[in-house]
Amino acid sequence: MPKDYYETLGVKKDSSKEEIKKSFHKMAHKYHPDKNKGDDKKFKEVNEAYQTLSDDQKRSQYDRFGSAGPQGFGGGSTGGGFGGFDFSGAQGGMEFDMGDLGDIFGDLFGGGGGRRQKVKKGRDIQTEIDLSFEESVFGVERKISITKQSACDTCSGTGAKSGTKMNTCKTCDGAGQVREIQRSILGSFQSVKTCEICMGSGKVPTDKCSDCKGSGVRKKTEEINIKIPSGMNKGEMVRMTGGGEAIQGGQVGDLYIKVNIKSHSLYKRDGSNLTMDLNIKLSEAILGMIYNLKTLEGNIIEVKIPEGINHNDHLRVRGYGVPVGHDRGDIIIHILVKMPTKLSRKSKDAIEKLKEEGL
Repeated sequence: MPKDYYETLGVKKDSSKEEIKKSFHKMAHKYHPDKNKGDDKKFKEVNEAYQTLSDDQKRSQYDRFGSAGPQGFGGGSTGGGFGGFDFSGAQGGMEFDMGDLGDIFGDLFGGGGGRRQKVKKGRDIQTEIDLSFEESVFGVERKISITKQSACDTCSGTGAKSGTKMNTCKTCDGAGQVREIQRSILGSFQSVKTCEICMGSGKVPTDKCSDCKGSGVRKKTEEINIKIPSGMNKGEMVRMTGGGEAIQGGQVGDLYIKVNIKSHSLYKRDGSNLTMDLNIKLSEAILGMIYNLKTLEGNIIEVKIPEGINHNDHLRVRGYGVPVGHDRGDIIIHILVKMPTKLSRKSKDAIEKLKEEGL
C-alpha cells in the first residue's frame, strides 16, 4: 500500500524543507526507541519519510510516482543495521545531514563521550531586598543573612574526618569520571559523567566527617555583604557569583537578589531622569517666581520659574538626576498651574484691566 510521507510527518505538500526538518525533529524525539514510551516502528516510518522529503530529487520523484515509484520508496531500500537510516546513497551523491540527528542524540545522550564534561554547580538561590528611592538611585551596600547549603567548616568541604587519609576512589579509579555505554540506533556510544561516589574529586575519605556525614556541605546561616549598584529599577536582579549553595566537588551556585523600591514623596524615575510635579498659582505663572528645590542628596537649589509659563510646560534642571557612569541625568519639573475657583471683586477688576489690555 502506498505511503503518505507528508501525513507521516504531519506536514502539508507545499511545506518548506525547514518545516519538514522541524517536524522530523519533533517526531524523532517522540518515537525514539531508547526513550520512554518510544515506538521503533513509528520511528522508522518517520525517518523513511524524512529521508525522502528532505532530498529535493527524491521528493520530486515521490510527488510524481508516490512511494511505489521507480526508486522503490518504502520498499525496504534503506540501509540495513542502522534502524532505517539511509546511508545507501552516500556513494551516489546523496548528502546525509548528520546535523539533523546531532541535536536528537545530544538531548538523548548528553552529547556523547566526545564533549567536555560540565563542572557540577550548586543550586542558585534567590532573595529580595527593600531599598529606599535614594538607595536605588545612588546604590548602597547591605549585609543580609541567608540560610543555605555551605561548605562544611569542619572538613573544609572534603567530607573527610579531620586527620584521616584520603584514598583513591575505586569506582572511577581516581579519574573523577566514569564512562557508561549507551545504546542507540547507530550503535553504542560512550558517555562520561561525574563519579557519584567521589563527586568528581577522585578521592574518598577513610572516615567520613561526623558533622556533614561525608557530604562536604551543611546548612547554615551566613551574613553576606552585598553591593547594590546605582540606577537600579524596581524588579531588577543583582547576581552574586558564588553566593548560592555549595556542592561537594563542584562550583558554588549564584545568589540572585530581587530589588524592591519604595516610592518617593516628590520624585519619580524616568530612565536616567527624575520627574516631579510642581503646582503653582496663576499669579506665579504670570509673574514668575523662585522655587527652592530639594535634591535627592538633600541640598536646596534655587530654580527660576519664568514669567508667563504655561500649564503642562516642563523645566529641566541638569545634572541632578540618576548617575549613569560618570554622568548624571536631569530633573524634569512638570508645571501645573492651579486656576482659582473664587475671585474677590478686587481680583476681578484687576483681571478686567488685563482683558482690556488684550492679555
